[in-house]
Amino acid sequence: MGSNSLYGPVDPAPDAGYTDAPPRMGFFTDTSVCIGCKACEVACKTWNAVPDDGFNLLGQSYDNTGGLSADSWRHVAFIEQPSRGSQAFLGLPTGPSSAPAANVVASQQVVPTGTEPGIPPAVDALAAAATAGTEFVGAGPKFHGAGTGFHGAGPEFLGMPGTDLPGRTDPAPRSDFRWLMMSNVCKHCTHAGCLDVCPTGALFRTEFGTVVVQDDICNGCGYCISGCPYGVIDRREGDGRAWKCTLCYDRLGDGLEPACAKACPTESIQFGELDELRERARARVEKLHAEGVASAQLYGESEDDGVGGDGAFFLLLDEPEVYGLPPDPIVPTRDLPHMWKRAGWAALTMAAAAVVAFAGRRP
Repeated sequence: MGSNSLYGPVDPAPDAGYTDAPPRMGFFTDTSVCIGCKACEVACKTWNAVPDDGFNLLGQSYDNTGGLSADSWRHVAFIEQPSRGSQAFLGLPTGPSSAPAANVVASQQVVPTGTEPGIPPAVDALAAAATAGTEFVGAGPKFHGAGTGFHGAGPEFLGMPGTDLPGRTDPAPRSDFRWLMMSNVCKHCTHAGCLDVCPTGALFRTEFGTVVVQDDICNGCGYCISGCPYGVIDRREGDGRAWKCTLCYDRLGDGLEPACAKACPTESIQFGELDELRERARARVEKLHAEGVASAQLYGESEDDGVGGDGAFFLLLDEPEVYGLPPDPIVPTRDLPHMWKRAGWAALTMAAAAVVAFAGRRP
């Protein structure tokens, strides 16, 4: 890695004084394969004994935690977006419905009732069709097997609505909406504002390049909260101290991967050496672009951004703001060295001016 300048690349562990530091470790979160199962949230809470949180439904899809906090070190965001096949795009009623999306579409088409000869009666006609393994072709949807997709004049679904990758260029709309899902976490910045402003030394840089809060030293001043460009750190209610993801520092010391990455069933959360993860992420973006997903982009991967690159970065399928991430994060303490230099020069100039002024008064 490069120099120790706050404006250039830096390996934070050697910069913090570790003379024989291991490779920098981190997370690469590929949101294109996140299924929103929240296994990472559960694993994080279980391993780190994080208190229960988020049992109140927020009315935002299945997102019950709402964001990162002292009691949610991992947060799985659910962003629901209308797409070309949505009711809004088709000019259809957009009011709330308790029926599954597939049945909403079926109600707008001429489909079997589930009582035709050879098909056992069922509450859901499409379920009956799936049970019989039949195919219906005509003005209505064409249904194949058990949820592999049905096609017709209306929107086309491939399994669960919202599971198809965005950016597909098929002539027919593929779903009435899409879910963007992302497991958010502390970024373990290269230039960490929280670390810079902590007055007690409760926050420290580990030999793996990560940033950890020592809860037994934290005095609850809250300076780190204002020092974080991502709004990650929070103080626990009734406790007052700051808490956030430690990237399972205790597990890393034993050669284990963090609990969230271990629990992720789709490998959306990938853990490893940061340089290797960046190469893997760039290759993944190139693959998605070749498949027509032009919106795929990396966030937090570049060492030239306002925090010197993140130790936890993401592959996004839309703009950062859609996921609640700042588009151009800048660590608040980035300009401190230059500010101190300017303040020093100003003080020297004033001292020199005072000396000249008093010297000129002598008889």
